[in-house]
Amino acid sequence: MGPRWRLMVLLGAFASLRPEELAELRRHSVDLDECSLCVTQASPELTNGRRVTGDPKTRAGTRTVYLPDFLQPELRRHLQWFAEKEPDSLLFVGEKGAPFRRSTFGRKWRKARTKVGMPENFRFYDLRHTGNTLAADTGAKLKDLMVRAGHSSERAQLIYQHSTAKHQRRLAQGIDAEVRQQLRESDAGERHAEEA
Repeated sequence: MGPRWRLMVLLGAFASLRPEELAELRRHSVDLDECSLCVTQASPELTNGRRVTGDPKTRAGTRTVYLPDFLQPELRRHLQWFAEKEPDSLLFVGEKGAPFRRSTFGRKWRKARTKVGMPENFRFYDLRHTGNTLAADTGAKLKDLMVRAGHSSERAQLIYQHSTAKHQRRLAQGIDAEVRQQLRESDAGERHAEEA
């Protein structure tokens, strides 16, 4: 994708942000100390190319998204090199300084996707599925996942959450660890009772 769009791809995947939320992120949306983003508005692009700025898709869309720490240098670099300079200015702008266009970004996305061998039907929006699945794999509670993704319903969250073999293995290991801990505690309690 090149350095200008690298952060957008990373935020799509690791922050589960919607494209229209990414389009409206501002310099003041970024908290480098907390490594977080404050999502307060969205700017979907209409079929005529015009952007309509307003509230996020749902009430739950207004949120603070905490990012993995490895993204902090990426945020800092993007702010220095590519974001507009005023505090209220856009985080993502095109090469000529205008708000990014879906069509221009889409061409770059398709080219990069082909170059790395991703399936042709893998859309940028699918990174949101990736991010939600990664977050779920940490063992997060459903409500935490809903807040992170800006979902107002459990049904919406479940659409974007996928189970993986890795997660299923982690669940089994978690159950195993819990049962073993309970058995150790039970055995210790029995030994203590016998000694008394």
